[in-house]
Amino acid sequence: MTYKQLRVTRTSPALWRVAFDAPPINLIGPQMVVELRELLDELESDPLVSVVIFESAIEDYFLAHWDIAADPELVNSLPKGPTGYHPWLDILIRLSKVPAITISAIRGRARGAGSEFVLATDIRFASREKAVLGQFEVGTGAVPGGGTPSRLPRLVGRGRALEILVSASDYDGELAERYGYVNRALPDAELSDFVTTFAERVSKFDLRAVQEVKAFVNAVSLAPDEEFPPQMDAFWASARRPETQDRAGQLFAQGLQQASETELNLGDTLGRIEVPEQPPRAR
Repeated sequence: MTYKQLRVTRTSPALWRVAFDAPPINLIGPQMVVELRELLDELESDPLVSVVIFESAIEDYFLAHWDIAADPELVNSLPKGPTGYHPWLDILIRLSKVPAITISAIRGRARGAGSEFVLATDIRFASREKAVLGQFEVGTGAVPGGGTPSRLPRLVGRGRALEILVSASDYDGELAERYGYVNRALPDAELSDFVTTFAERVSKFDLRAVQEVKAFVNAVSLAPDEEFPPQMDAFWASARRPETQDRAGQLFAQGLQQASETELNLGDTLGRIEVPEQPPRAR
């Protein structure tokens, strides 16, 4: 297909680079979902690709988050992929299992579904000064739906996973490295060269050996696929609640999904939005 929001460069038969290019802030919407599915079809069928680098062509954004202004039916109504799950879950599960080694070179914001994407890749390198990661869903009253409650504890441990998820805070590259959210954080000026050198090195090794190593690591580290659909169901149920819609509206009024979102500290903003009064829970 002709990609509109992805720049796919085959540096060599073994090494591909994929840059997200969906101005102004790299939102994950229906078009990007369609293109990522097509990309995975290519990666799964190509017998030579060994390493894939995911990066961004947009300053300040790796993948901002899910496009919550888009009609959800545009994605929900897409044909089911090979896993049989929701299209976004299908992408993330397939991404984690594609034979090639996948690397996220995180410069800019990777929140919500953007964070879900990088967690589904094999290796995460981040800009110490410019990377921003986080799962802000709880701050709006929603539940993360793309597998973070399963993937994050396996990386950072139970306590830190809960801290990240329930605080709805932003984590810079340095703290993300300390927690294990990313493999390592590097000075921004060194990130691109480091990632390229690492990827080129791996791409020159025996393809079958690299793929077998990944398969063995996957077998002992990936969450079972059946853990993910209940999380997606919880996301849609929580996103439809009136109070969640109200909080999202307040965020839009303050700049969410606009180019000026770079100035929006979601962690601080979520702590200030008004919470509609809720009825007491039945006992």
